[in-house]
Amino acid sequence: MASSAGAARTTDVDRPSVALKLAHGFGAAAFGIKNNGFDYFLLLFYGTVVGLEPGLVGLAILIALVFDAISDPLVGYWSDNLRSRWGRRHPFMYAAAIPVGLSYFLLWNPPDLSQTGLFLYLTILAVLIRTFITFYETPSSALLPELSRDYDERTSLQSYRLFFGWSGGNLMSILMFGVILTGPLGMRDREGFELYGIIAGILLFVAIMVSAMGTHHRIPTLSKPTDRSEPFSIARLFRDMFETLSERSFIALFIATILFSVAVGLNAALAFIMLNYFWGFAEEQIFVWTAAVFISAAIAFFIAPRATRLWGKKKATIILGFLAFSIQPAPYLFRLAGLMPENGDPLLFPLLLIVNVIDLALIIAVQTVSYAMIADLVESNQVKTGRRNEGVYYAAITFTRKSTQGLGVLGAGLILSAIAFPQEAAPEAVPQETLWSLGALYAPALLILWMSALYCVSRYKIDKSQHEANLAAIAETESREGAAEQDEVSRFPR
Repeated sequence: MASSAGAARTTDVDRPSVALKLAHGFGAAAFGIKNNGFDYFLLLFYGTVVGLEPGLVGLAILIALVFDAISDPLVGYWSDNLRSRWGRRHPFMYAAAIPVGLSYFLLWNPPDLSQTGLFLYLTILAVLIRTFITFYETPSSALLPELSRDYDERTSLQSYRLFFGWSGGNLMSILMFGVILTGPLGMRDREGFELYGIIAGILLFVAIMVSAMGTHHRIPTLSKPTDRSEPFSIARLFRDMFETLSERSFIALFIATILFSVAVGLNAALAFIMLNYFWGFAEEQIFVWTAAVFISAAIAFFIAPRATRLWGKKKATIILGFLAFSIQPAPYLFRLAGLMPENGDPLLFPLLLIVNVIDLALIIAVQTVSYAMIADLVESNQVKTGRRNEGVYYAAITFTRKSTQGLGVLGAGLILSAIAFPQEAAPEAVPQETLWSLGALYAPALLILWMSALYCVSRYKIDKSQHEANLAAIAETESREGAAEQDEVSRFPR
């Protein structure tokens, strides 16, 4: 059975301080900044500023996703079984800081190359960045189940991570639209994106180091790797991962999170194109729209823990999700049916802004609760296998969140290619029939993805009572093993 030094410290572990939550959560700003760039700016930058064909941008990210499918679970398994004086997680977190910041800087400063050269450059950098961020995000996220075993407290911890993740990424959007891209070229300013790469690279390094150092003092209370007589082998690695990931509740949640992430990625990759071209918003309005994300993140920060206490995680995800996913595509469907105000109407922007603030708050709350559900799988798996595999589970979540860029950006690129969306065109130069086709493909795709994800969540089985039963079973086993160990020592003293 895995040693669980932290499990015996109920007061310290199950009620983490606000300072610890802030430190742990702040690190998610690194993933948020990276995700924000990939989700909102990568297709825009390479497709309309640098001039790489949008379908190739999506293909480059898809190739990186294939590498993720291999590297993510390996990093997760490695961090579950690492033995060091800094524990299982922190060596990875510290090691990732410089490579993440440097590779992210290089992504936004490409040399002048041919289409083939740009495609290879983007592909290589995407693989490197996503691998380096895995070395940080997976071990950092895997700390959550060890910081608290409490069912509701885990949602609170996750709410801090999602708040900083969204706020960190959104801060970069505010900086882009409020400062960097305010010149005459606007969103087509290549030098602005190069400056963004410098600033974002530095912030990535800072966020990772602050989180690693802020949680460093908890290393003595964290769980240790399982003591096993069987030597390491590739066969054991794959057997352990298969045993860990084959649980039905995990499979249901994994597929749901993939679908959630693809929908978020599709929405994010096309967000500024939809705002600028489909709705005809000026850059000042897009700036206000972007700034309002802070309001949504703050609302979700309070909604998610309270919804968990009221309904439990599974029911809260379904209720909040149904509300959110019904609202999001509605304005586009109404526009296609001719029921929305025309572009330029003074009612259009405030109407859509209010709808978006509410809807995004619900979506962030859904993400918070659904990600917190992963933590409860750890004890369920421990009861069955005797191992704590937080890293493997959170590697799966890291993978699904990066699917946001992989399949989401691919889908966005394919939509733009399918409707022959003009590259480097001003909003007024895009034909109305092209914009109509964009909305007709975008809104139904979102609705299908969201509702399919909710169906998968409905197959998840672990509720609060089951989680508490798992904790009781683990405590009983550990007590029994501790008594046997003590008896062995008393019978054969050294």
